[in-house]
Amino acid sequence: MAATVETLIPADESYGRFSTGILPSHVLKRLLDQGREITASEPFAPGQIQPASIDLRLGPVAYRVRASFLPGPNATVEDKLKTVFMHEVDLTNGAVLEAGSVYIVPLLERAEFSARISGGANPKSSTGRIDVFTRLITDYAPSFDRIEPGYRGPLYAEICPQTFPVLVRKGSRLNQLRIRHGSPNFGDAALKRLHEQSPLVDGEPNIDNGLALSIDLKGGTVAGSGGKRIGYRAKKHTGLIDVDKVGVLDPADYWEPIEANARGDMVLDPDEFYILVSREQVAIPPDHAAEMVPFNPLVGEFRVHYAGFFDPGFGYEAGKSPCARGVLEVRSREVPFILEHGQVIGRLVFERLTDPPPTGYGEGLGSNYQRQGLKLSKHFR
Repeated sequence: MAATVETLIPADESYGRFSTGILPSHVLKRLLDQGREITASEPFAPGQIQPASIDLRLGPVAYRVRASFLPGPNATVEDKLKTVFMHEVDLTNGAVLEAGSVYIVPLLERAEFSARISGGANPKSSTGRIDVFTRLITDYAPSFDRIEPGYRGPLYAEICPQTFPVLVRKGSRLNQLRIRHGSPNFGDAALKRLHEQSPLVDGEPNIDNGLALSIDLKGGTVAGSGGKRIGYRAKKHTGLIDVDKVGVLDPADYWEPIEANARGDMVLDPDEFYILVSREQVAIPPDHAAEMVPFNPLVGEFRVHYAGFFDPGFGYEAGKSPCARGVLEVRSREVPFILEHGQVIGRLVFERLTDPPPTGYGEGLGSNYQRQGLKLSKHFR
């Protein structure tokens, strides 16, 4: 069968080898330098561009609001803010965002998307692991965490700390944006071929609308897990977490360790937050990226993984077996729910990049979670 035109000729050389896909770091940098697609009210900061995404920065003010909202197709975020506004918080020198409260923060970045450019956002891994619910909003948005093709306008973060109060400031980075050109299609057949070329998990893959990940509740097989430790439960009424300080907090002040039992199961208590880990080790090839999405809302009363982006190169070492577990942020809903070892708890949906980034995850980028086992956020010692 003849190769497609796209695989032979770069249809748009400004985006890389392929004309459609997620934009890698070197393409993002070029676009930012040219003032295309994403602009900012202040110069972009070192380290803001990741292998396949851009970290978004908080602006100097937050608005405490009485409820979360979407502007919908006929209103701007500013229009809606007038109906839910409570008070203003100055972030210039840092301020505390209280657990259980909702804040809207205009970001320093702004979208100037052309007709075939769209975006998807997610909390950064460290944001999700401290149970800070963060979503991107745009004007006229019908949904969170999406920027429609051709959108030109401001960007906002909705922030709701769930368990811990957090200290943030202007320039803090809580969420990240992936930008894609076109609408690439990457189904299960392509995913199976990709696994044959470069193993995505350290075993037989469970591929059905993405790559399924299951839960490890037996312990002892996870590098760095401390023997039979299988997870952590967040404590309540703790001290602050400064989102910009790395490696300074004592885990014992914020978390209760969970040990495996003989049955290989655990009960998720309502309104509790857990850090757990996948049974599988995962590898994301350098020319692809992945996103964790819920497996099936009908299989249990819990939510998994606020922070869903897996970067190119995560858990990947050429010629070696996948080497990183997926850390899962889990919250039960209204009723107690029993999880069992090996239960499927989420799935990874893959997308191709338009070009492999010059540097993948873990390759000298100061990446915090390469080769991870059961691991808390970077804020903890």
